[in-house]
Amino acid sequence: MWDVIADLVQGGTTLLLTTQYLEEADRLADRIAVIDHGTVIAEGTSDQLKAKLGGERLEFILVDAAQLETARACVAPMGIGEAVVEQHSRRLTVPVSGGAAVLMDALRALDSAGVGLQDVGLRRPTLDDVFLTLTGHAAEDAETDRADVGSSTKAGVA
Repeated sequence: MWDVIADLVQGGTTLLLTTQYLEEADRLADRIAVIDHGTVIAEGTSDQLKAKLGGERLEFILVDAAQLETARACVAPMGIGEAVVEQHSRRLTVPVSGGAAVLMDALRALDSAGVGLQDVGLRRPTLDDVFLTLTGHAAEDAETDRADVGSSTKAGVA
């Protein structure tokens, strides 16, 4: 179905798509309107909406949870916001600007401190992140609420 929609749009057809599946909206939509409780709370391209969240984030999963505080101390000064530590998953997330250069600096600092990494990534916000930040709840939660109470959709992307 995604291919059919993409072909129609590529051929010049204007399409209005409503969906709570934000991956679908990210893939197919030229412009997106975020709707919460029947009100448009944001609109723009996918990139414009993601940019409102402040750019990228570094994500690290450490080999040893005991090193989380050391890792946080190493990379927090590189961030543009608060570093978040998730003890149970051994994850450290830091909002940054500067892309790959900041990632390389962080990796050097962590290596110098002897912090072992299982996984590392430079991530851009997703539309799920945008929706959650704007509304305080996930799009799927809104769909569940709608099904539970039989009311109109409380949240979505058009």
